[in-house]
Amino acid sequence: MDYILSILIFFPLFAAFIGFMVNSNSIRVYGIIVTLIEFIISIIMYVNFDVQNPNMQFTQNIPIIPSYGINYIVGIDGISLFLILMTTFMSMIALIALSEKRAIKNLIITILFLEMTMVGVFVVLDAIIFYLFWELSLIPMLYIIGAWGGNLRIYASIKFFLYTFLGSLIMLVGMLYLGYVYYQTTGNWSFNIQDWNMLILPFDLQMWLFIAFFIGFAVKVPMFPFHTWLPYAHGQAPTVGSVILAAVLLKMGTYGFVRFSLPLFPDASSFFVIPVAILSLIAIIYTAMVAYAQEDMKQVIAYSSVSHMGVIILGIFALNVEGISGAIFLMISHGIVSGGLFLLVGVIYDRRHTKLICDFGGLAKVMPKYATMFAFVMMGAIGLPLTIGFVGEFLSLLGFFRTSPVLALVAGMTIILGAVYMLVMYKKVFFGEVTNEENKKLLDLNKKELTALIPLVILIIFLGVYPKPILEPANNSVSKMVKIMHAKVLDNDTAVKLVNVNSIGVQK
Repeated sequence: MDYILSILIFFPLFAAFIGFMVNSNSIRVYGIIVTLIEFIISIIMYVNFDVQNPNMQFTQNIPIIPSYGINYIVGIDGISLFLILMTTFMSMIALIALSEKRAIKNLIITILFLEMTMVGVFVVLDAIIFYLFWELSLIPMLYIIGAWGGNLRIYASIKFFLYTFLGSLIMLVGMLYLGYVYYQTTGNWSFNIQDWNMLILPFDLQMWLFIAFFIGFAVKVPMFPFHTWLPYAHGQAPTVGSVILAAVLLKMGTYGFVRFSLPLFPDASSFFVIPVAILSLIAIIYTAMVAYAQEDMKQVIAYSSVSHMGVIILGIFALNVEGISGAIFLMISHGIVSGGLFLLVGVIYDRRHTKLICDFGGLAKVMPKYATMFAFVMMGAIGLPLTIGFVGEFLSLLGFFRTSPVLALVAGMTIILGAVYMLVMYKKVFFGEVTNEENKKLLDLNKKELTALIPLVILIIFLGVYPKPILEPANNSVSKMVKIMHAKVLDNDTAVKLVNVNSIGVQK
């Protein structure tokens, strides 16, 4: 099992190169088989993962540029475990439901390469290698949007690339400087995140480094006011691009906050709690109102993603076990639910070549299976109790309530707006009379679409009723991280020193 993470990273890349030799008529089946094998490998990883152990597991360390402390280091804990599972699962679901016919071979090879970069982000523990995977993920998504997107695909893809690339460059400057600080402190170069966690930095330095990392992660999430690229990217991307973008790529930003910002800069994180919370509340309220005003179903879901990511950020910056664990759960929840919603919109777009709400009505009579699936996924999106969305939202707000009861109550009340725009959209699309003659001829879900959607519905209900499989390993690793953060609270504002994180006990 020592090499299972490397297999997870590079198997899709190897399969992508082999894909060039596969016949175009067989490439769809080939892509599904590859993503299925990748998902099975991730399941094997999960089965062998010790949920009681909060430390990094399946670690591997290969020197690359040892003189500068750059190494290929991989490992996972309870924080990254299910993000990897979601990545492999949603990649498989996206290919099962794939309906694109243009240059299908190139598209599937691109998706396999993208899967490699996403898995790499969640398992790599060296900051420089992390940055390489982080930036590499932009290239296939840029290609997917630009080559298979809608009429404004070039504008959307360039805007997506420029926003995320420029934000990442600022983050890279912070990474390089933090590596230099480690060298000045210890006499050795290291970009190992675990080594960096032992650093206690002066408050002023934490502030500047926090801002550098914050910009890179906030653009990726995206947080308000960096969110304007997302509606264009979702609106123009093909269905498979929207599914992967919403389900996985957005979580790279929130994962970065948990893996880097909180443990490395605990004092700065605490200082910025209220400003970050205000930005999150603006995102929740403003984008919910914008979503309500949209006439395009895909745009409604795109703006709802920004709103939900605001709740995740609130949970992360609660700076306690409940909030951070709830945010991790909500990352998984949003990935499954938003991916399902974009798949469902893609189904109706393939049949009618329109996503406008006004073009539909009464679909429940024509497509009862489709209406039922949409209802289940929508209930997960609005956080109905006993669905996957409720658990993450409740824990995130519960954690933040301990930090700021007033802001948590405001956030809790404004989440109701999400139910309003989703239910209004559902009513307009599925109820009433079938006014358009073309809609009367629509076919209900076929076997391929049901195969992709039924597992999502099962997870939405199962994890809503029984969230322990995700929460237990996440709680253990988050508890250790919170302990480290508390141990690193500064006694003075001038010294740069080290703390032995291995001696810190884990709160059970």
